[in-house]
Amino acid sequence: MSDTTLNLTPALYAWLKENSLREPETLRQLRTETGKRFSDVMQMQISPEQGQFMRLLIEVLGARKTLDIGTFTGYSALSVALSLPDDGRIIACDVSTEWTDLAMTFWKKAGVADKIDLRLAPAMETLDGLIKANEENTFDFSFIDADKENYSEYYEKSLALLRKGGLIAIDNVLWGGKVANLGVRDSDTVAIRELDLKIHHDERVTISMLPIGDGLTLARKR
Repeated sequence: MSDTTLNLTPALYAWLKENSLREPETLRQLRTETGKRFSDVMQMQISPEQGQFMRLLIEVLGARKTLDIGTFTGYSALSVALSLPDDGRIIACDVSTEWTDLAMTFWKKAGVADKIDLRLAPAMETLDGLIKANEENTFDFSFIDADKENYSEYYEKSLALLRKGGLIAIDNVLWGGKVANLGVRDSDTVAIRELDLKIHHDERVTISMLPIGDGLTLARKR
């Protein structure tokens, strides 16, 4: 028993993955190929255990309609798509054709491309378009992992689009530990820190911040 979260040593982290991770082969291949092609920004990809956790969340929610805000090379969207039913749908938001070309290759390889509607435009435009199309209160799940300065707006748009009981998952909420160092004042860190504080006091949601990956906040719409 422990009253604090256990720190993961490299050996313990390896044990965790070896004894709990069930990563589908297409996800493993996508993660490997992303590392080869985009090693300079590989940190933008979620960890495999986080992807597995998201697949579990989708199953528990019985989700059918989801948002992927910040798609990169498609690992998070593919993770969710693999757990969606045949009629499930993801709206995936990104601005990079280079990254999402790789994503689409593996979505097709996994046989889930028909579940993913990629919108190549600024995510704010896509979310505003969905709201204007009267899709508020219709989504089951939203994953936010895009530009940090707009995190608060992505959160608000997601909250509007989610149904009651829907779940928002926000990545990078610990930001490598920088959020706890108040002397760090760059725009990304400040944006994440302010959103962390905002959600902590937001009575519209039930929350839990988890030390998985770079920190993941779950917010369930009340």
